Amino acid sequence: MSTKSSSEVLTVQQCQEECANETKVKNVKKQIDETMTNDVAKIYRALSDPTRLKIAQALNLAEELCVHDVATITDSTVATASHHLRLLRDLGLAKFRKEGKLVYYSLDDDHVRQLIDIAFTHQKEVKTREK
Repeated sequence: MSTKSSSEVLTVQQCQEECANETKVKNVKKQIDETMTNDVAKIYRALSDPTRLKIAQALNLAEELCVHDVATITDSTVATASHHLRLLRDLGLAKFRKEGKLVYYSLDDDHVRQLIDIAFTHQKEVKTREK
């Protein structure tokens, strides 16, 4: 838990005078792809849901889980787990395979695994700095 007061948390550091580097700003703006930015924002919005992030973390740890396993891990119904898994799949974060009547989900690729790993590693480092 942070020991910062509410006034410290709300303090925003900003320039004391206008100093925009027009050349740098122009070059950076040209490199930002709005469509790609919006698509990536959808990924982060999906992972901002604690249940979906828990599912992604579970898939990262177990490599592959059936829908019932995911429901049990998240303390949710199979229908709710399926809904979250479908959203992750639609965003390219997860994939599935069928084996008879069972459906198994896994993270889509190493990029997704790295995204999850890096987020949790970063958070552990932040927590360490707060102590």
